[in-house]
Amino acid sequence: MIAIDTSSFVAYLSGSRGRDVEAIDTALEHAQAVLPPVVLSELLSDPALPGAVKDLLKQLPLLDIFDGYWERAGLLRAKLLSKGRRAPLADSLIAQTCLDHDLRLVTRATDFRFFARHAGLNLL
Repeated sequence: MIAIDTSSFVAYLSGSRGRDVEAIDTALEHAQAVLPPVVLSELLSDPALPGAVKDLLKQLPLLDIFDGYWERAGLLRAKLLSKGRRAPLADSLIAQTCLDHDLRLVTRATDFRFFARHAGLNLL
């Protein structure tokens, strides 16, 4: 099971190549792909998103939010900010969801490397 970030899903949908796109293709083929809820919101925010893609996205399972999530996400973000690292709110929420579920995040976004280094987020 892998969690997919917006950056990699956009690359997958646009036909880009890369290790992340291959991982997404395999995960979708084997029903092993899940989305953090924030990623679904980001992807559906594209007003030009084709209806078929919207339907696909709505079929993918979403990761649950566990009790205490919002506090943990805030503390995670504070930890990175205290170290002088970028920690956008959406990325912090995505990272915390993956940490809570102990899932690898497939992403092209380089800011997640700080979550990996300082909080143990597993990246592909």
